[in-house]
Amino acid sequence: MIDHVLGRPSVQFRKIQVLAVVSFWSFYLFRGHKHGPPTLRKISRRLSTILTPWQTLVLTLLYLYIARNLGKLLGLECPEPLANLYTRSYFRATWVTTAMDAGFWSAMRIRRKWLRDLASIVFTGYYLIAAEQADEKVRKIRGMLTVDHLRVSWNKGTTPYLSFLTNLLRPRFMRYPPRQIRIPRPPNSDYKEPVSGWLYFDGPLSALKKHTKVVLDIPGGGFIAMDPRTNDDKLFAWAGKTGLPVLSLDYKKAPEFPYPYALNECFDVYSTIMASRGRCLGLSGEVVPKIVITGDSAGGNLATGLTIMIIEAGSTHTRQFLGQQPLPIPDGLVLIYPGLDMNIGNWMSDEQMSLIKDRRMRKTNRTFIRQKSMQYTMAAGTPHHSEDEDQTPPTLTSPALATSPAPLSITLPSPQYSTAAPSLLSPPVTRKQPGPEQSPSHHPEPLKTRLAMSSMISYFNDRILSPEMMRAMIILYIGPHNRPDFSQDYLLSPILAPDSVLSQFPKTYFLTGERDPLVDDTVIFAGRIRRAKAAKYLLDQTSDIRLHKEFDDRDVVEVVLIPGISHGFLQFVGVFPEGWKYIHRCSRWIEHIFAAAEERELRGGAVTPGGYRSSGSLHHQRRKTAESSGDEDMGLEMSISSSKGKGKAVISKEEERKKKEKLLREQLRERGERRKRERSGGMERRKSMVSLASEDDLLGRRMLGLAGPLTGRGDVLDD
Repeated sequence: MIDHVLGRPSVQFRKIQVLAVVSFWSFYLFRGHKHGPPTLRKISRRLSTILTPWQTLVLTLLYLYIARNLGKLLGLECPEPLANLYTRSYFRATWVTTAMDAGFWSAMRIRRKWLRDLASIVFTGYYLIAAEQADEKVRKIRGMLTVDHLRVSWNKGTTPYLSFLTNLLRPRFMRYPPRQIRIPRPPNSDYKEPVSGWLYFDGPLSALKKHTKVVLDIPGGGFIAMDPRTNDDKLFAWAGKTGLPVLSLDYKKAPEFPYPYALNECFDVYSTIMASRGRCLGLSGEVVPKIVITGDSAGGNLATGLTIMIIEAGSTHTRQFLGQQPLPIPDGLVLIYPGLDMNIGNWMSDEQMSLIKDRRMRKTNRTFIRQKSMQYTMAAGTPHHSEDEDQTPPTLTSPALATSPAPLSITLPSPQYSTAAPSLLSPPVTRKQPGPEQSPSHHPEPLKTRLAMSSMISYFNDRILSPEMMRAMIILYIGPHNRPDFSQDYLLSPILAPDSVLSQFPKTYFLTGERDPLVDDTVIFAGRIRRAKAAKYLLDQTSDIRLHKEFDDRDVVEVVLIPGISHGFLQFVGVFPEGWKYIHRCSRWIEHIFAAAEERELRGGAVTPGGYRSSGSLHHQRRKTAESSGDEDMGLEMSISSSKGKGKAVISKEEERKKKEKLLREQLRERGERRKRERSGGMERRKSMVSLASEDDLLGRRMLGLAGPLTGRGDVLDD
């Protein structure tokens, strides 16, 4: 209390205060009268004949407990803000992770490693019991985060005791341990140091020569922490379930290696794999391997940025002059709660809401839409609006406003899809001249969508990912000497990528929790891919009358939003067992992507995104923000050059195609035999999960959680 009176709260002063109080009473008990001061001695002597020392101790502790919880007994305790935010199982998991964060942060200053590891477990046990103290400690530390705090929290899974425990709880998926490897840089890269990674493969290295498919995983960790071994659960499961080699990159972390170093590492690895035809991983190198790129959280940002760089590689004469050559586009993309927007804003724009409310995605985004639409409704305590209210613009008494013509379609970044887009890049609004009786008063612009708050601000109390953590990660990732343009740099914020690039994206899967602060990134980016692909399909349909098949959203993007779940649920499946079914869901996605690629090859006899490699050298440079030429965003160009004549090139291509078809037939035959054995053994495939049920409404649930306490309607939320 004294430090508050002085107006300068200080941890050091509180420490001195506690030591002073303890020293004073210890000295008094040792040197003073055993029955206390003179005025209390008579009462003390009488009570000593009634109560034993044990009873005195128990009564004292009971009094202290009642005093600490008097507000709860009298109904004066403040409500729990996260009571109905998560499912019960997920909240229990966050209770354990919060206790571990508090315990590991309490022990992080201990110098000796063995003692620090042991103390971390002991303190974690204490904070599991004292859950409220753990919440308070974590809240205060997040207000003054450092890179050491973040690394201690996110790398705790690699400590001896937790690593032993997670290995004990994890099902056995592989007989072989992961292998650490180093991937060399391309010859024309700006960097020379090899890139580290871990190869997860359930088999001997000699068996790699039979494989033509690779999963390239980019782990998350806020760009500053978490190597592949912190993701052992999902990587072991993917490699064991699919039987494919899974390469997880151990890219360099910020702040020692700020943006765009990690992104360039990922691009160099992909270029080397394609240039060597997988020999750098132990593959035979006879054919160009098919690749599926996966990424979670910050890794999802890097995976998306990598895909953009692959699409843009060698797409213009300028890039080719600098040494870049066209690269095959990956066969698929799996993004798990990705962070795609480095702008942290408060409000959703009309462009963002139009993507979320797309008619074709209403079933998936139904809950999401209602929660955003009801934010003002619940805060103001007004009745629920009808389902069709957003479809008809409100009637205003103010003079009508005329919007300017839409800007021309150019291949530039799309800042209107960021949560903090500059207003200068939005179409200006001009006021009509109503006549001689023009009112000098200001009139509001008619709303195209209802006011909606971004998920980052909606869930700022999230137990896993808070705005303070996001702020720290972005600052550390960008670095002190870099000042990117947040409204233009779509390698930093892939949500800004131009439509010409998004139209070339491979089939993309998204898996995100409904209550994730980054869920807006998933829904908006998926909507942008869907819209760009649909526009490209219509353009191709007009130029090619053979395209009779109707455009299907599921062919280009699929989104799964999990109700009552927030961020990072695949990182702690040991305390959140439901996470295993989502890990297996991702492994089935990977298999579906490769199966679709094989089917396209066998049906069309042509190589699709992952089946071509230029014979030239590979080189890249990060696209600078200042570049704005229209040529920069042209489609991927593919060409074949040979120094020994056109005839030999055709022969070599035909031989390569025959080798591919032979390998594909063998793999399909092996897969069919394996499925027959599974059926004969009585194995049943689990029922696949689906997106949010149509009766759920994500936007309404979000708004109900935010504004429900203001109007007394928070009790209608489900657990």
